[in-house]
Amino acid sequence: MWSFIHTKQENLPGAKQYADTYGDAWVWLAFAPVWRLVLGFVIGKHDQASADRLLEQVVWVTDGTPPFFTSDQWPAYPQALLMAYGEWYCPPRQGARGPHPQPRRRPRPDLLYAQVIKQRTGGRITAIHTQVVFGDPAAVAARLAQSPVSRRINTSFVERDNLTQRQQNRRLTRRTNGFSKDLTWFEKQMWLSLAYYHLILPHASLPTPLPDPEPTLGTGSPRRWRAVTPAMAAGITDHVWTTRELLSYRISPLDWQKRPVPEKLFPSCPEVHHGS
Repeated sequence: MWSFIHTKQENLPGAKQYADTYGDAWVWLAFAPVWRLVLGFVIGKHDQASADRLLEQVVWVTDGTPPFFTSDQWPAYPQALLMAYGEWYCPPRQGARGPHPQPRRRPRPDLLYAQVIKQRTGGRITAIHTQVVFGDPAAVAARLAQSPVSRRINTSFVERDNLTQRQQNRRLTRRTNGFSKDLTWFEKQMWLSLAYYHLILPHASLPTPLPDPEPTLGTGSPRRWRAVTPAMAAGITDHVWTTRELLSYRISPLDWQKRPVPEKLFPSCPEVHHGS
């Protein structure tokens, strides 16, 4: 998702002398559609480094087994997946002379990755097709056949979540005067917004039927469905949190010390005076 910090990119030359983080800021999300859960996010530029950081977070919060990945055709994704889930190998030497080939990264046999390619004409989408980038197409088809959310290669789930995040977070609105003036505050706002999304807001596609209908206040019909948040669907919590519970929850400093690269969440930026 596109956004900006302090100054839009076209107005950047006069403000760049104050901070290198000004200008376009892209929010990268890794989304698990089974639980409607955001596995990780990165705010950075539209470059390879940001893609690598996002996949590092996915590896950190999962069990090491590569999920089935789908994305658009942005060229940074394959390299980021190779860095996160690839393996080193040495290509065979061609002939008896010359230096040995340098080690390279190749995808693991269990890494499955497919892309959705959209063709545009005059700014409008005229055709959509898919391609398997890593893995055996038969294995991809088998994984899709077992998927509880979709039988087709698509990016509709993360695109719909992007809309949800834009509606809930004013920093992500396309035309807003609530933009961030500093990268760290943008990231903190994303943490708060995603905590509300995961723990407090029940998702409309996740409710489960109650074994016995529960009475409601007044004379309304009994409640037949149990509200479920993405965190509940993923087994992170067992109930819908209240706002008071979220804002009063304390995180142990030891949890942050266990993270492999905590400095990548909030890069150290010089304090800049933004006026009165």
